[in-house]
Amino acid sequence: MYQLLLTLLVILAAFVVIVIFMQPTKNQSSNVFDASSGALFERVKARGFEAVMQRLTAILVFLFLVIALFLQLLSSR
Repeated sequence: MYQLLLTLLVILAAFVVIVIFMQPTKNQSSNVFDASSGALFERVKARGFEAVMQRLTAILVFLFLVIALFLQLLSSR
């Protein structure tokens, strides 16, 4: 059981990294002091692909944390 969960955790970690890198960038400008950086702190609701990627990232990270916690509980016995 422990080895199966550990393998699942490693695979899930790879998926989390891939999903995070697939997310589109929020700001195309690399200059923080640019005049267009006023939109940096505006809250814009994600739509389409961006919304799916945000939800998928949240779900994968939640599963990662749950499995890591369960593995910790198993290893402490």
